[in-house]
Amino acid sequence: MKEVGGTMQALVVGAGGGIGSAVADRWGRDPRFSSVWTVSRQQRPGHGAEGTIQPLLTRHTEEDIAAISKRVLEESESLSRIVIALGTLHGPSYGPEKSLEALRQTSMQEVYRVNCILPMLWLAALASGLRKSPDCRIAVLSARVGSIGDNALGGWYSYRSAKAALNMGLRSASIELARRAKGVKLMAFHPGTVDTALSEPFQRGVPEGKLFEPDFVATRLDELLDGHVANGELSYLDWEGKTIPW
Repeated sequence: MKEVGGTMQALVVGAGGGIGSAVADRWGRDPRFSSVWTVSRQQRPGHGAEGTIQPLLTRHTEEDIAAISKRVLEESESLSRIVIALGTLHGPSYGPEKSLEALRQTSMQEVYRVNCILPMLWLAALASGLRKSPDCRIAVLSARVGSIGDNALGGWYSYRSAKAALNMGLRSASIELARRAKGVKLMAFHPGTVDTALSEPFQRGVPEGKLFEPDFVATRLDELLDGHVANGELSYLDWEGKTIPW
């Protein structure tokens, strides 16, 4: 059952990206929410109800992460939803590797930093304040290619490895939070192939009907969070709600 009365509070990290922006806009229009904190590297237009969206800018430094998390936790009675929507697959000087010979230290470090290190730092900075949240459901953007058991194609070394490392970090976090903050539910979420800048160079081979709009993914993620209560476990789910093998 969904809460009513505008008492819920949410935080979206990575609100400048396609999925994060869609989630923030959806919750900003949702009367259940009294405030939605949005964290991004650049100012984003607010599309929520007046006064609901609370935009914050970040450089994703450790100092920024600590300061923003402290402010959100101090100004929120309790957070009901958190989405950490950070990820990179390609950039001006790197892309998914097709062979071992393509591996480069600088590109691997950047892919690991954005896909694994930053999400875990955000979660760590928020952890101390989650004790006061009786029902906080947290989704972190993972990917099916981070599954070791599901990897039958190889390649994409840095991205696969970074998402697998993220999954392991989230697994450890779920065990710790089950002791420290019993009202927290943690989810590693695979959104499918979404029509965003991240997937744009790789959309040609996507089957018909499997390239999703960000609004559709935001709706599915919202529904999945609504349907999962705290149980001390990390769920690794795709957009359909199906469990992905580790």
